[in-house]
Amino acid sequence: MKSVVVVAALAAGIAFAGTASAQEAVAKSAGCLNCHAVDTKKMGPSFKDVAAKYKGKADAEKMLVTKITTAAGHPAVKASAEDVTGAVKWALSQ
Repeated sequence: MKSVVVVAALAAGIAFAGTASAQEAVAKSAGCLNCHAVDTKKMGPSFKDVAAKYKGKADAEKMLVTKITTAAGHPAVKASAEDVTGAVKWALSQ
C-alpha cells in the first residue's frame, strides 16, 4: 500500500514539473526573460519578488494578465492571453 502512495505522489510531482517547465518555456518564448529573471532583478523585478508582492491576493493572476495583455503599466507583448496566463501562473508560483 505504501508503494502505491509513493508512486502516486511521484506521478503527481512529475506532472506538475512538466506543467511548470511548459509554463517556463512560454515565459521564455514570450520574451519575459529578456527583462525578468526568476530570482534576480533585471530591467524588471524578479519573478520571486512579483510572487511575494502578490501573495495572498485573490485577483493577482487576473490583474497581472490584464496589465500585460493590454500594455497598461507593462510593455506590450506578442503572446496570446492563454500564454500570458500560463506565464503569470508560473511566475506567481515562484
